[in-house]
Amino acid sequence: ACEPGWLAAWAPAAWQQRYGERVDAYRLPDGEAARAGYLIQVGADGYRLLERIYDRGAPAWLRQVPAVQVLREAWIQQYYRTDGEVRVRQGKDLPPGRLRLASPYDPEARYGVKRRTGWVGYKVHLTETCDDGIPHLITHVATTDATVEDSQLTALVWDDLAARELLPAEHAVDMGYTSAALLVQAMTTYDVTLLGPMRASTSRQAGRDDGFDLSAFTIDFDNQQAICPAGHTSGKWREETSRGAPVIRLAFRKRDCGPCPLRPRCTTAAIGLRQLTIRPKAQHEALERARREQLTDDWKERYKIRAGVEGTISQAVRAGIRRTRYLGLNKTHLANALSAAAINLIRLDAWLTQTPLGATRVSHFARLDLTLTA
Repeated sequence: ACEPGWLAAWAPAAWQQRYGERVDAYRLPDGEAARAGYLIQVGADGYRLLERIYDRGAPAWLRQVPAVQVLREAWIQQYYRTDGEVRVRQGKDLPPGRLRLASPYDPEARYGVKRRTGWVGYKVHLTETCDDGIPHLITHVATTDATVEDSQLTALVWDDLAARELLPAEHAVDMGYTSAALLVQAMTTYDVTLLGPMRASTSRQAGRDDGFDLSAFTIDFDNQQAICPAGHTSGKWREETSRGAPVIRLAFRKRDCGPCPLRPRCTTAAIGLRQLTIRPKAQHEALERARREQLTDDWKERYKIRAGVEGTISQAVRAGIRRTRYLGLNKTHLANALSAAAINLIRLDAWLTQTPLGATRVSHFARLDLTLTA
């Protein structure tokens, strides 16, 4: 404790037994009800401690202790009081993940989830060269908290690469770094071709073999209308904003959709008409073109080059980049940058000494190269 004499003068004797040992899953009370009660008790004790710290009779410097500030923030996020009773925040009453404390030891760390993997900490984003005839070196390292979406980094990476005159003509990325807006921005702002898979349409119609998804409609931006597979034109055309991005909402007429024989393949809307939400012209056309191209053999062959960065990630993981030794975003980023620099030195040495690249690892069984016949 920072001020043991002050704390000992008023702290309840029960606190010594309750908090004398580190709390973990093995020391929590047995049973759901007992653990819920313990959670409330901890909340009440925390409020009592904070009230004492912020009392006029307490040493003023205690309020400036970083651990006290973290405690106060955690209690604001996790608890509240109603008529003097302590309550635990649940569900939507909790702050969003990007703001919520995930560790009392590192206030900047956040809880992130990717596929089925969850962790507390940060993300590292690596960019490398992949041209033939030169060593493949890491040219950019970005570190963010674990809640930041990959697509938020794409343009920031381009800005940094442009400042150092390292922008590639074609940037191969995975699906997390792509979007319709980034397709357009890459070409118009940075003169870069963004090569990466675009997410398929998630509409109900796209999930049916005979359904009419957005690609089945002809969009006439000049006349602000859409033409459906049955030849009908839309009526309403409204430009709006959705989640901070511009969109266009279209609706067909009920008199056209109602008796249409193709209606079961188009909509099951209770109001009886089909509605569409599309992006502005440049984004819409870029997205539809990209979705068509990524189905071709030529695109798949070009995209194979992106597999190289998986080897880089694997090399970085073996160097320990997946587990930070430091607290805070800035120190973690510095460690990531130093790891990338070390990898570059290893690769330069291999290049200068003409050390061949490692082969793709295969299983022991695959090495047998058995020829199986029916």
